[in-house]
Amino acid sequence: MAVTRDDVAHIAGLARLAISDERMTELVGQLNAILAHMEVLRQVDTRHVEMTAQDGSQRLPMRPDAGPPIAMHRALDEIAPDMRDGFFLVPRLATHEDVSDAS
Repeated sequence: MAVTRDDVAHIAGLARLAISDERMTELVGQLNAILAHMEVLRQVDTRHVEMTAQDGSQRLPMRPDAGPPIAMHRALDEIAPDMRDGFFLVPRLATHEDVSDAS
C-alpha cells in the first residue's frame, strides 16, 4: 500500500492545512518510506522472541495500600464542613441541572 498525493491532499483538507506542491512531494516520500519500513518490520520472525511488554490482558501486581496515617494540619470539618460516609460533599455546579427540578 502506497500513499499518493491525493491521500495527502485529502488528509490535509480534513485538517484544514495548506500544503505547497514541494512539501506535498516531500510528505508523500516520507510517508511511503515509513510504510516501507513497516513492511520490513512485519517480515521479521518474532515467534521465538520472549514477550517483554504486556498486551493489557495481564494486570500489574497490587500491593496493600498501607502506611502511617497522614498528619493533617487542620481538622477535616475545617476543610470541608459537609461530609458523608467519609466523603467530602461539594455544591452542585451551576451548569448542572438541579436533581430536585428533574421531575
